[in-house]
Amino acid sequence: MSEKHPFVVSAYWLEENLEMPGLSIVDGSWYLPVQERNARAEYDEAHIPSAVFFDQDRVVDPDSDLPHALPEPLTFEQFASSMGISERDTIVVYDGPGFFSAPRVWWMFRVMGADKVFILDGGFDRWRAQERPVTDEPTRIAPAAFVPRFDESRVASLDEMRGIVEDGKMQIADARPPGRFTGAEPEPRAGMRSGHMPGARNVPATALSENGSLLPPERLRKTLQEAGLDLNKPVVTSCGSGVTAAAITFALETLGHKENKLYDGSWSEWGSRNDTPVVTEDE
Repeated sequence: MSEKHPFVVSAYWLEENLEMPGLSIVDGSWYLPVQERNARAEYDEAHIPSAVFFDQDRVVDPDSDLPHALPEPLTFEQFASSMGISERDTIVVYDGPGFFSAPRVWWMFRVMGADKVFILDGGFDRWRAQERPVTDEPTRIAPAAFVPRFDESRVASLDEMRGIVEDGKMQIADARPPGRFTGAEPEPRAGMRSGHMPGARNVPATALSENGSLLPPERLRKTLQEAGLDLNKPVVTSCGSGVTAAAITFALETLGHKENKLYDGSWSEWGSRNDTPVVTEDE
């Protein structure tokens, strides 16, 4: 476990504990089209021994037209159980670069009631570069039952976001790149307006880590504060489709900030509507 960050484990620790009873290793890799990486194909080619693949495009609410809508607890229970994961397990999540999509899986397990959930420092890219053990063998999944304890207070809905934008009672932190936040660059999904919610602060997810490692606590705190966040006040996080927003949530929780929510619909919902206020850099 990391001395600096309570929810991070080192590659050394994980390699030493690969055979630990009750350990579940989860490949939570997911990539944007511009990254030109296929998460499932990479997992099939090589993964950490005993790791299971968490498909962020499939573990979603099937009744929602949003790309990464959080599933209902029963649906999540079915997915997690089919992966051989119990809410009592020590769950270690990783992605390729380290802190891109893994925080979303970390957040999902946490919001569904798992307590011992961590992210692998450096991700799989560093693990492989260090010549640690990998395999292309399919993981044998043992029977398991994940019993969810869903904490809906950690999830912001569209109606709640409307209120937050109107009354300003929570700070809004947007994890999208600066160009998309200001509206200077178009959204990657068709039919969405460019810009951001009134009052939102831009905290690009990529600014929270360096070379696959989460920034040290003081640098992390400074980065969030320089973006305009008061860490003594509530925060709601957002992004394009709810994935990288969790990187800000992870950073906040790492610093002991507990009063935060994630806007699950994020810009995929807000930016695709005609009845939600949008601000651009020109306004």
